Amino acid sequence: MVTIYDIAKKAGVSSATVSKVLNGYADISFKTAERVKKICEVEGYRPSSVARGLATKKSSTIGIFFTDHLNSGFRHPFLQDVLASFKEVVGRSGYDLIFFTDDHPDNHRMGYLERSSYRHVEGLFLLGISRMDQHLQRLVECKVPCVAVDLDLIGPRSSFFASDNRGGAIKAVDYLAEMGHKEIAFISDIYSTFPGKERLIGFREGMQKNHLTIYSDRIYNSDFSEQGGYEACFQLLENPALPTAIFCGCDLIALGVMKALHEKGVRVPEDVSVIGFDDLELLRYIKPGLTTIGQNKELLGKSAGVELLKMIENPNYYPNTSCFIETELVIRETVKDVRQ
Repeated sequence: MVTIYDIAKKAGVSSATVSKVLNGYADISFKTAERVKKICEVEGYRPSSVARGLATKKSSTIGIFFTDHLNSGFRHPFLQDVLASFKEVVGRSGYDLIFFTDDHPDNHRMGYLERSSYRHVEGLFLLGISRMDQHLQRLVECKVPCVAVDLDLIGPRSSFFASDNRGGAIKAVDYLAEMGHKEIAFISDIYSTFPGKERLIGFREGMQKNHLTIYSDRIYNSDFSEQGGYEACFQLLENPALPTAIFCGCDLIALGVMKALHEKGVRVPEDVSVIGFDDLELLRYIKPGLTTIGQNKELLGKSAGVELLKMIENPNYYPNTSCFIETELVIRETVKDVRQ
């Protein structure tokens, strides 16, 4: 295996000179630099990324912290789309990604700052992190560039991106009201996540905007999963007076709700209408087709990547504290027009 010392010997220079050439220092003559580069090419020498990082103080790596409360891992469809567009943006600028795991017991004792410093990452991308996480405050106060999705992270070197969850929820209620629905139930995560809280606020604002009565016993807490929607819907079905429509905080909840309704012989949309939130590609093919609020997941990932690169490459750049991506109503087959 060729080492930096072998290159130095063949070029007739010191190993420090070879290192300077490879790291782009300007105090080496053009002739010497070209000779060293040619020998490296002939010998197939590539410097260690770790060694180069120590020399230049740049690792060209971005760390990703991801908490998966549903144990779906990287199979979760929302995560896949956001990550793919994020990776494409930072990859074009020469950055690799490091995924931090929580599988080892020691990882739970170390905070985000300690683990990112240990790996010498230049920036951080946070997904699925709880707002109540005890390690977030130190991360917000530090100088490591950090961008989050669906987590209201604000600091001197921190920024966050999210869909306009509140506006999207209002769009959902507006459409249900337009279709004549007045008795509307809401099933969502309403406590532990930023999107869940915002969608609940949007639901309430939408109901008030359309002069509809909000019944506290028709608001059900669930996690963002099919099983959560399934179980919450069975609680709803214990009340003999069914709503005419159910607004679900995400598409997976809607899938669980539709399964529960089917098992109880309640037809969608003939008996109860259902609307979701996300527009997951997989659920576009179920029958009846799910009417939902679409998130631009690709734009979320792309925007987060662009913002993080600005922070990494310009220490004086002051990040946008927050950015909300527009949602859209996607009309399919699960909402019935009950105006007649």
